[in-house]
Amino acid sequence: MTNPILSDWTTPFEIAPFNAISDDDFSPALDQAMRVHNTQIDAIAGNPDTPTFANTIEALEAAGEQLDKVLSVFFTVAGADSNPAREELQRDFSPKLAAHFSGISSNKALFQRVAELWARRNELGLTDEQARVLMLTHRGFVRAGAALEGDQDARMQDIKARLASLGTSFTQNILADERDWYMDLSEDDLEGLPEFVVDTARAAGQEKGAGGPVVTLSRSLIVPFLQFSPRRDLREKAYRAWTARGANGGETDNCEIAAETLQLREERAKLLGYDSFADFKLETEMARTPDKVRDLLMQVWAPAKSRADADAEILTQMMQEDGVNGPLEAWDWRYYAEKRRKAEHDLDEATLKPYLQLDRMIEAAFACANRLFGLEFAPLDVPLYHPDCRAWEVTRNGQHFAVFIGDYFARGSKRSGAWCSAMRSQAKFPKVQAPVVINVCNFAKGDPALLSYDDARTLFHEFGHALHQMLSDVTYESISGTSVARDFVELPSQLYEHWLEVPEVLAEFATHAETGEAMPQEMLEKVLKAANFDQGFQTVEYVASALVDLAFHDGAAPADPMAKQAEVLSKIGMPQAIGMRHATPHFAHVFAGDGYSSGYYSYMWSEVMDADAFAAFEEAGGAFDPERAQALEDNILSTGGSREAEELYLAFRGRLPGVEALLKGRGLIAA
Repeated sequence: MTNPILSDWTTPFEIAPFNAISDDDFSPALDQAMRVHNTQIDAIAGNPDTPTFANTIEALEAAGEQLDKVLSVFFTVAGADSNPAREELQRDFSPKLAAHFSGISSNKALFQRVAELWARRNELGLTDEQARVLMLTHRGFVRAGAALEGDQDARMQDIKARLASLGTSFTQNILADERDWYMDLSEDDLEGLPEFVVDTARAAGQEKGAGGPVVTLSRSLIVPFLQFSPRRDLREKAYRAWTARGANGGETDNCEIAAETLQLREERAKLLGYDSFADFKLETEMARTPDKVRDLLMQVWAPAKSRADADAEILTQMMQEDGVNGPLEAWDWRYYAEKRRKAEHDLDEATLKPYLQLDRMIEAAFACANRLFGLEFAPLDVPLYHPDCRAWEVTRNGQHFAVFIGDYFARGSKRSGAWCSAMRSQAKFPKVQAPVVINVCNFAKGDPALLSYDDARTLFHEFGHALHQMLSDVTYESISGTSVARDFVELPSQLYEHWLEVPEVLAEFATHAETGEAMPQEMLEKVLKAANFDQGFQTVEYVASALVDLAFHDGAAPADPMAKQAEVLSKIGMPQAIGMRHATPHFAHVFAGDGYSSGYYSYMWSEVMDADAFAAFEEAGGAFDPERAQALEDNILSTGGSREAEELYLAFRGRLPGVEALLKGRGLIAA
């Protein structure tokens, strides 16, 4: 029988036929797809004709379609709906895929053809987009080690294979710790918790088969528990478990994995002639150098720490008024910050949450995309990989643009966090294909599902990434959508968050779950006024993580990453009562793969631009100014990686911004 993953997909819009695919299909599909891809690569490398853009670069772009299908389906379900079989497959696939792609990047005959084209690039009569693809292809080969010979070449392939296995193990260890830990709550332990937290805890208990309410390590449950539980002992127990993910000793401990990963990355960079992995990694980003990254982070660190220190004094006083002596601890901060927010802004999460229904916030994200870019969203009834998933067809003026899939609820089979990925990217070569884009989140399930304000921002953030994919309008898939510099990729997502805070958006879509009434004007004003509440805390926990990431990769790899982490935090004066947003043993951005390694600063770099970019709308006709929306689509959202990121931003805004817009946007300096 034909493997359903490799067959022609006759589903609507050629969405993967999830209802026909079983876990047993993945391994044979991968093996066959890799064989086909290798045959295609051998044909390109062995072509006796003189290299041309068509017979080499375009041939590479067209190769691997079967493999793309297999990987898009597998990694979608492996991340969002894992099980023991899929975890075992991931461990098996990681070294196989690393060896496969290393074999391509180290194919000397293939690299020779690419290098010859690069040497003759000015004679080839290429379009700007073709010239960009050639440059990126040649650079990719060189950075992958294609120019290495002999023992160095072999060692590079070994390093890449080992790093792939380590990244898989790191991810699965975190998932195991998150899945296995929970804290039972008695009825007395629920005292003081808002109804929505109690409901979430009961639902989590049902999922775990615990017989009663529990706290899990899902952010959508543990954060509100830390915000609202008056039981300091339970907050401490929950917080310690949350921050100990990947550092509990035994089989799921990630500390040694992190150390080996950093050592291998340093060796990889030095094989390629770089002083450090940070020098290697940042060369292709907007920032270019570790010094520029550190400079940005420290410009933000000083005012953020100052604000956090001042806030800590207030929270400590509040704690002492409650009769608790001793220093403010990390498990105290959210609880007293929430009490302070209620006191200063007369606003608390329990009152606000009924106005932030998941379905209404999805509608809001869609409505903003319609007003800005003319996109329309119609529900699709198609088989997906989990009953929680939903799909929509995206059109403009009746023309099909994309399929959008949303997978919003937390579950034990899903890794933590939120992300956007393209199951199929937009392209016009070798055939025209519209994207299939998915947003994955970890919101607490409910009837109806209610979001925190932070959750709502996350929804808009990930949908901003989705727009980058859906509005892409380039020829070649390798530069489509979010295939841009890492410190530029967060610009569309962080920019889109601003539309959640547009008063008319909240006024229309923030409606009460029970009464259907719009958020009262007084509450709306309080929400917007409190938008920057606790920014000292939020900025400090983020910048600390980014500085530790940079320190790991800028210079010699530390033998003991945990000691290095402590050294960095001590040097910058990390406040005692604030933890890193992602401590090393569960810093998946950095260690689950090298996507954000030496690049966690990217969110902050992009935020410098997003604050300035939204200001461009405000300076024009407002948040929905049509000319600015068109400029955003033309110069950023549709262009993918077809030009350098700096050039794209200059085309949109006419200048590059300074850090002041970010500091003002976060309320860390006076506006």
